[in-house]
Amino acid sequence: MENQNHKPTVFIIAGEASGDALGANLIKALIKKTRGKITFCGVGGEKIENAASEIGMHSIFPMSELSVMGFTEVLPKIPNLLRRIKQTVQEIERISPDVVVTIDAPDFVFRVAKKLKKRGSNIPIVHYVAPSVWAWRPGRAKKIAGFLDHLLCLLPFEPKYFKDVGLPATFVGHPVVESEIGCGDGDDFRQRHKISEFTPLLAVLPGSRMGEVSRLTPVFGRTLGLLKKTHPELEVVVVTLSGLRKHISAATKNWPVRVNIVGEDEKGDAFSACDAALAASGTVSLELALAQVPAVIAYRFGPLTAFLAKRLIKAKYANIVNLVLDRPAIPELLLDNCRPDMLAPEISKLLNDQNARTEQRKAYVDAMAALGYGTLSPGERSADVVLGVIANNLNK
Repeated sequence: MENQNHKPTVFIIAGEASGDALGANLIKALIKKTRGKITFCGVGGEKIENAASEIGMHSIFPMSELSVMGFTEVLPKIPNLLRRIKQTVQEIERISPDVVVTIDAPDFVFRVAKKLKKRGSNIPIVHYVAPSVWAWRPGRAKKIAGFLDHLLCLLPFEPKYFKDVGLPATFVGHPVVESEIGCGDGDDFRQRHKISEFTPLLAVLPGSRMGEVSRLTPVFGRTLGLLKKTHPELEVVVVTLSGLRKHISAATKNWPVRVNIVGEDEKGDAFSACDAALAASGTVSLELALAQVPAVIAYRFGPLTAFLAKRLIKAKYANIVNLVLDRPAIPELLLDNCRPDMLAPEISKLLNDQNARTEQRKAYVDAMAALGYGTLSPGERSADVVLGVIANNLNK
């Protein structure tokens, strides 16, 4: 590589908590690989700022301003978001970094990227977390190829969709493989919560958003009513965010089993203590896979979203484990199939059948390996790509 003494500048933009975590791991890896001879600036949260603290980085405005979801929440904030887009573009042009790394939050960062390209910027733009073009709106791949220079993908089958339209893309691994969720102490958890080692324990995970929790807790409660008949000693643990705890307590008050509600700080121990799980579709399904907890995945949308999902979503599976393995290794009961009379038998099978649990655990091992577990971390792989993009640009 030429320009060995060049100290690169990375402008990083994260728009929400998950992106802040990805950005923090990327920054740590970049600092390590450059031995601290690197500069950071941009927009990030507490994790990004902490990761860059030894060499300094302060977000040009609070990342929380970008963490908005839903039409009614976004609408009144549009004028400020437009100002922040303009400010971000101007700051990038002023600093002229070696690379811009945008992380998730496509509604904001793609607008920044498009404005930069429209204004004639030659600064390479690397985006971290590929849009799910394999699930719906495949035409997005060609569109983003027009304003991005490289894409970092979390799933092994994603790069092909973007390479086919001329956008360089690299599989870097899923961030769940860096989690310590599989290192919990189940025995200690049971002792702390006075749960016998012989008591069947089910993790019930109705999601992290108010809407999905409201839709799924009644279904899950009725499912437990059916399971209580065949597993009278059954107990449940619900892991939830602090902001949802009050809502979860009210929603589970009439469930027919003992419910242990715990916070995220006990998640690893709770998962290690559980025999099986009933979980909303989402990232938690990968955490269960890493923790080797056999599971049934369920989900319901609101009526309008369900109507659209049936017509627009092209993916064969919802659970990433199944997507990666390209087979239904983990039961999925979605939309019209998310019913107590269908959920209960699947969970009962996991509670009763050692072979069923073993088969799921074997599938988890294969899926985690495919997602990068046991090799270079996603942060390290991403850092290698970013440094490669910088080097290629300098050598032009």
